[in-house]
Amino acid sequence: MSHHQHDDHDHHHHHGGHDHHDGHDHSDETQPALQSLIYKQIEFDKIRTLNERDRDSGRSIVEKTWQQRLDADPELVSDADEQLIMFVPKRLAAQTQVPSSFAGVLKLHSILLRTSDSSSSPLTLKIYHNRDDLDFSSAADVSPTQTLQVSQTNEVQELPVKRASFGNVYSLTLFVEDNYGDDVSSLYWLGFKGDFTELNREPVEVLYEKAANPKDHELIAGLGDKNASRQGM
Repeated sequence: MSHHQHDDHDHHHHHGGHDHHDGHDHSDETQPALQSLIYKQIEFDKIRTLNERDRDSGRSIVEKTWQQRLDADPELVSDADEQLIMFVPKRLAAQTQVPSSFAGVLKLHSILLRTSDSSSSPLTLKIYHNRDDLDFSSAADVSPTQTLQVSQTNEVQELPVKRASFGNVYSLTLFVEDNYGDDVSSLYWLGFKGDFTELNREPVEVLYEKAANPKDHELIAGLGDKNASRQGM
């Protein structure tokens, strides 16, 4: 196992033949309801990926839309070895920098991803709920919120999570622990499904273009008091 010291190394791993545009129509496969895709609620600029070969490639595969999920580029490839850690934060409310000022409650239902049928496909994916302090050393010592097994396939796959464990998400940290035998791991697309309930707070500020849930303006019982106490109100 390498020690992820990759800043001074130039690792060129080319995955030839991994062009997955095979002419088939995949439009109906794993087709999520549009309102269940978590996209606008992600703070893309603050996504961090450890051990990525190409700078910001982790962010780039999350920024791909559902319509771009089969695109071969950009691709996230690990650098020093097969492990990757990705930190994906939820967008904060405008003009604030503290978690208690989130504009709503985000609940995760499943993780969507496209890898490949090659040995570079991730195998073990560990998910950590609301942890922004993990690196490769600490991730090995901290119990994940859930461990998922990734299939070796070119198709988009959906990995359900235990919903009770992923309520009120501020951030997700994803740890690719191993793969199917390659020296490096690769991913082409990463997406999330869940629901977002906007809080009816004053002053009201529209942060997202579309409501993801008909109850978006319903204040969840007790949450307002919790937020107020966090802010010292």
